[in-house]
Amino acid sequence: MKKSSRSNQDVSSQPFTFLKTGIFPRSIGKTFQKILIDISPNADQEFIKKYQISRQRTTIAIKFLLLLVIIPLLTHQLSKHLLILPIVENLRNDHSGQIFLNQEMEEKAFHELKIFTAKLRFESLLDSETKISPENQESKIKAKAIDIAAEFQHKSNNAISNIFADIMSLIAFALVIVFSTKDIISLQQFIDQVVYGLSDSAKAFLIILSTDVFVGFHSPHGWEVILEGFTEHLGLPANRNYIFMFIATFPVILDTIVKYWIFRYLSRLSPSALATLKEMND
Repeated sequence: MKKSSRSNQDVSSQPFTFLKTGIFPRSIGKTFQKILIDISPNADQEFIKKYQISRQRTTIAIKFLLLLVIIPLLTHQLSKHLLILPIVENLRNDHSGQIFLNQEMEEKAFHELKIFTAKLRFESLLDSETKISPENQESKIKAKAIDIAAEFQHKSNNAISNIFADIMSLIAFALVIVFSTKDIISLQQFIDQVVYGLSDSAKAFLIILSTDVFVGFHSPHGWEVILEGFTEHLGLPANRNYIFMFIATFPVILDTIVKYWIFRYLSRLSPSALATLKEMND
């Protein structure tokens, strides 16, 4: 009995934070404080000051976004066409033994020449009066082969130049990030302002739209097009096995990250947006 009374005494002596509440709810005090601020003589000046700060922050953020896009693109184009591509063309023209960078380019060139040869033979068979002699056919096929070789030589040079130009643009992007720490803070505040200013339905709509585009039912086709374009940009062979392996793993990982973000952060930051998202998914 003594032990139980002592434990009750210890429990009763512990402070309870939830008992420390005022007579009126806190929201009433905040509302009353807001009314006092609005009717104060300096309300107009404070409003103009906040508006100017918000406008300046928005201007800095938009300029910084434009710099993040324009500077790497300009660096890529200028370095490629003014410096890298002329050097690559001179080197590869001096050693012009290799026209194709990979087997896929070679197959495309042979397929194009094969179609031209079949088309030329088909036209000569249809028009018997103006039948093309074998010598003329051979000369036309040879001219077409030279054109195809020049075309794929340019594609190969362009792909090699893209690799070095991409490296230059990444360096330019990194330099913009390094020397713009204050602008990054303004951009973060601008994004927070835009995101938190959206309604709950708009937040849920954007989340569903982005997840469906990148990890939805039709997303594998989009990823396939993007990866094939990326490999062609760098002059690499588009290996279907690697592409399908990437499509089978990366969207799943991305979907898991999005679901974790929704569970971990969205439920805390905007519970009403999470409820709207669940209703829209259902």
